[in-house]
Amino acid sequence: MDKMTVNDINNIRSSVDIVDVISDYIPLVNKGRNYFGVCPFHDDNHPSMSVSKEKQIYKCFSCGATGNVFNFIMDYENISFREALSKVASMAGISIDIGDIREKSNPYQKMYEAYDIAFKFYQNNINTSEGKEAKEYLKKRLIDENIIKEFGIGLSLSKRDLLSKMLLKKGFDQNTLNESGLLSFNDGGYYDMYSKRIMFPLWDTSGKVVGFSGRIYHGEDISKYINTKETPIFKKGELLYNYHRAKDEARKTKTIIVMEGFMDVIRAYVSGVKNVVATMGTAVTKEQALLIKRLAPNIILCFDGDAAGAKATFACINELQKLGTTPQVVRLEDNLDPDEYIQKFGKERFISKIANPINVMDFKLSHYKEHKNLESSVEKAEYVRNILDELTKIDDEILRELTLQKLSSESNLDINFLRSKLPEIDKKVNENEIIINTRNKKVYGKYEMAERSLIYYMLKNKDVIKIYNNKTPFMPDEKYRQLAREIVSYYQINGIISAADLITELMKYNNDLVPLIGDIESNDFKDEYTLDEINDYINVINEFNIKKETKKIKEQIHAEVDPLKKAMMAQKIMDLKMRGDKRNDK
Repeated sequence: MDKMTVNDINNIRSSVDIVDVISDYIPLVNKGRNYFGVCPFHDDNHPSMSVSKEKQIYKCFSCGATGNVFNFIMDYENISFREALSKVASMAGISIDIGDIREKSNPYQKMYEAYDIAFKFYQNNINTSEGKEAKEYLKKRLIDENIIKEFGIGLSLSKRDLLSKMLLKKGFDQNTLNESGLLSFNDGGYYDMYSKRIMFPLWDTSGKVVGFSGRIYHGEDISKYINTKETPIFKKGELLYNYHRAKDEARKTKTIIVMEGFMDVIRAYVSGVKNVVATMGTAVTKEQALLIKRLAPNIILCFDGDAAGAKATFACINELQKLGTTPQVVRLEDNLDPDEYIQKFGKERFISKIANPINVMDFKLSHYKEHKNLESSVEKAEYVRNILDELTKIDDEILRELTLQKLSSESNLDINFLRSKLPEIDKKVNENEIIINTRNKKVYGKYEMAERSLIYYMLKNKDVIKIYNNKTPFMPDEKYRQLAREIVSYYQINGIISAADLITELMKYNNDLVPLIGDIESNDFKDEYTLDEINDYINVINEFNIKKETKKIKEQIHAEVDPLKKAMMAQKIMDLKMRGDKRNDK
């Protein structure tokens, strides 16, 4: 299509069912008219996200996340509206040209462009005469031309100002380049941050290059890897290497494999294991754990086989368990990392290891036993206490019981005794039980409730919009006033109204109103209304405005000394009262 219209976008949205789409990402349970699931946008352990089949929107009662199918995919996959639109169109079997959709301007667009140029520059370098030695080095590590091309591996040359000159010549702002981490500055001027290194591009979740890891290949006694510094577009603790490639395969297989290094990911990927990401050697952060949790329901940790890898595995398990998810674990023998393991034993043996992970408690049993002398009563007691404490972190009652049996056998302690010593476990909520935070549920006064009720029915029926437009009550609250204006405007332009389609429109320029729609839609309003009820809401709103204006005039009367002016002000109050009475009679 040559130009995407509002109707085109709305047709794409309405061609899929939000319940079906979200079900592909998270499990949903039907409860009455709505579906519920564990919200992927905050540390949610119980189903607090409601998805409405009727309204085609979702709302989290805990964190407030709200939107339609586009919002969900954008936030879940960390992609742009244009990409989300393309995905939904593909789901519906509709062919579109995503180039037809305008995106919001990005304040860091020039930095992204600089990285794209650097990416292509480094790729070109590795194919020059100076790149032969680097390719030989990569070949020895079993990285061939296909892998180089697939993962965009490049080379920074020995001359330290080639990229700097190119970017400055193209008119990039010096401050932007300085902030980007691609260049550095000293008294002699600008120089490239990287030289004589094999360059591995690092991508954000949408697949844009936002950083590099430069590796030596000459054997110099300097840092093996130099990574891009933290920048506005590159925050290492918020990214996972290979996320943009792995997400679709993870969704298909419902499994994601997490490793430590990008070389491990590259080796696994070219060996046919494509649902794999890496933490890039850092301790797993809360943000990375959330990304991992969103990728797939089944998580396998395959870190380095040495003691440091075991420690990192343990830490990652704990971070994921805070989010209510429990991974499985693969431990590689001979202290090997996945890259070394595949090269030594072959991909078939590695794939077999991945297909047979151990459960988290078997890993923790082994981890806590290391360097412990279970013949010592003191050390045995510490070991038992550690495992009992770990058992409180898992929801799986069967796994908990199996672990208790193993612990009883290992410690020669009666299993009933161990059960009695198990720290009190919070009552776990059944996954089908819906948790909605009613303790902090807001109670609205009659005036605000009238505003919310009126907007709710405006979102449901064009006739209410017409009534509102004819009587034009002045909403006392600015946010409701804005939303009412947007509803009227959308209806006047498009001739229809739906909450899901209005959300799409608001995403372009007034995204702050989207959560308000979800908040109002989540109120327990009845479906049907009468004309008298709508008029009552309008009258209540007018009553508020009259009271407010009357109060203001009374304050002016109190401060006024001129009797004539006092009388005129008193007449204004009478006029306001009569105006209110007339409106109530209509």
